[in-house]
Amino acid sequence: MTTITEHEPDASSDPAPDTASRARRTPPYAQLAQRFSLIGLWVVMGAVFFVLADVPLSNFLQGIFARQTPLVFLGMAVVATMAVGEFDLSFPSVYALSGSTVASLVVLHGWSFPLAALAAIVLAVLFGAVNAVLVVRAGINSVIVTLGVGSVALGLGSWISEETSVSGLDFTLSNIALARVAGLPMIFWYGVVLVVVAAYVMSATPLGRHMLFVGANRDVARLAGIPVTRVRVGAWLTSSLLCGVAGVVTAAGLGGFNATSAREYFLPAFASVFLGTVAVVPGRFNPLGMFIAVYFLITGVFGLQLLGYQGWVTDVFYGGVLVAAVAASAYVQRRLRS
Repeated sequence: MTTITEHEPDASSDPAPDTASRARRTPPYAQLAQRFSLIGLWVVMGAVFFVLADVPLSNFLQGIFARQTPLVFLGMAVVATMAVGEFDLSFPSVYALSGSTVASLVVLHGWSFPLAALAAIVLAVLFGAVNAVLVVRAGINSVIVTLGVGSVALGLGSWISEETSVSGLDFTLSNIALARVAGLPMIFWYGVVLVVVAAYVMSATPLGRHMLFVGANRDVARLAGIPVTRVRVGAWLTSSLLCGVAGVVTAAGLGGFNATSAREYFLPAFASVFLGTVAVVPGRFNPLGMFIAVYFLITGVFGLQLLGYQGWVTDVFYGGVLVAAVAASAYVQRRLRS
């Protein structure tokens, strides 16, 4: 007698809503509007700010796309865990630990950059492994675990850097992040490659389907023969790896690192991830939606700054967008289930 564990789950066993039948009921134009409305809103918002700010178009676009920001890496780290039903609050601290470690080992202790970079990434992955053991193996709530682990990582980063902003990395290392290709810095293109690869994995491979199943219903996924534990552990390790790489690349581009600066990415990363669930693949945490949302947020903040709003506007904008994104995500989820 054949059991379900002998086959990869098919569409009939998907615990997620029946997207095929829903697509047949929804007119094509409505599907396109739902998938790409965020892009339209982004273009309109950018056009309004461009007109009001009255700056050259090249300067406006450079201000949006040429920023050295690790936000795509950190957003992808959050997507990796959220897609399998986990909630990680430690990612900015692991990012801070990685950046502080590579800068401190090179500047304060005389390590070579490649060796320091490797050590920083390994240390970040070790913290991801700690999260995985405590959450997946020990069954402790992920919010509690990552709050504690994040605090430890941030404290360790401050200790390694001697509670100072470490600078003095070789200027030539900045080419790792800032060398221009087609007028845009390498860190932008790293983000593009990362998002394209992640989007392919999550949408067109068995691993991606397994992540979807685990995120939708772990018990059903386990009954379907999916290695739930391995998928969850892999998500935690992937998240920490991305945070580690982001820290190394950022430190190289800036010529140093300040551990406390990592906190500013907490709200925008979550805002971009939740806002991304209303785009491209509505109702799911998806890399392409997150990527669009990242630059939607950057455009909004940059436009407001051009109009003379400084300091407080960033927190207000990111916080407002996060609340709106969570509400919109919940609304889309209800519509997909109905």
